Amino acid sequence: MLASAPDLWEDQERALEVTRKLARFETTIATVNALGGRLEDSEVLLDLAQSEDDAATEQEARQELSDLEAELAALERETLFFGEYDDRAAIVSIHAGAGGVDAHDWAEMMLRMYLRYLERSKLGFEVDEVSPGDEAGIKSATVTVTGDHAYGIFESERGVHRLVRISPFDSQSRRHTSFAGVDVVPQVDLGDVEINEDDLRIDTYRSQGAGGQHVNTSDSAVRITHLPTGIVVAVQNERSQLQNKNRAMQILASRLAEHARQQRQQEIDAIRGEQTEAGWGRQIRSYVLQPYQMVKDLRTNAEVGNVEAVLDGDLDTFMDSYLQWRRARHEG
Repeated sequence: MLASAPDLWEDQERALEVTRKLARFETTIATVNALGGRLEDSEVLLDLAQSEDDAATEQEARQELSDLEAELAALERETLFFGEYDDRAAIVSIHAGAGGVDAHDWAEMMLRMYLRYLERSKLGFEVDEVSPGDEAGIKSATVTVTGDHAYGIFESERGVHRLVRISPFDSQSRRHTSFAGVDVVPQVDLGDVEINEDDLRIDTYRSQGAGGQHVNTSDSAVRITHLPTGIVVAVQNERSQLQNKNRAMQILASRLAEHARQQRQQEIDAIRGEQTEAGWGRQIRSYVLQPYQMVKDLRTNAEVGNVEAVLDGDLDTFMDSYLQWRRARHEG
């Protein structure tokens, strides 16, 4: 058992992850046992109340059963996190797509949407990098999300997001369609991926926007390009160039691991003769502000009419419906 291994605490970060996961499992088991006892007690109380025609006690028993139903639903949600990487931290990257300044503005709206969601959740997060647009909005941003099921929750957001609205940048107030891409990869340990230093181009530049104490005073931001794959990682949030480089290397390792997984999957699909969509190119969700109000997920068909609430971070409907959809596909 990992938690009882004598060398567990030689790697403190790994030890904390193991003990946190063990504590969650123990809590889940205790919750199941407690719910079972409460369910039996409530059924006995309900039978007793009905046999004695005690309306007040019957109402109390029915309320307890209603509470138990809600708690069981929350417990059932835990079964949706069965993926190999669901418990890993998630590296979430947003990139403006087609649509010029409108797309840059849309990418910034999406960053705000995710940060609003995270601020109200129990998850932790850190903004690693934000690249401002030339006129407005942002070109890209990277956020690392930590906590229980971080990757499992944010996997739902990977893909292309489409916005339809009256452009605030169009003097003729015409309707525009903008696109932003979201990439989500599970964080891996740097030591798990072999990276050849000769394959890297490392550039430093002056940080822009929110960041550490050296923002706009030194070239502390770091951009790493992995030449064989073309993968580019930039980090500007940490206080020193060394910290930014170390964080960028960890993100690069995670993206290289995901790149390798995708390549293996493509090889398997080629052998099977399966035709699959390109992971980056697929459109997963539409946000329509004009001529009607609707956000719709094109995979799960989940719809929400309150677009403003969604853009303000109310994403639970889409994330939960994705988890249900993912399980159905897995079982199918």
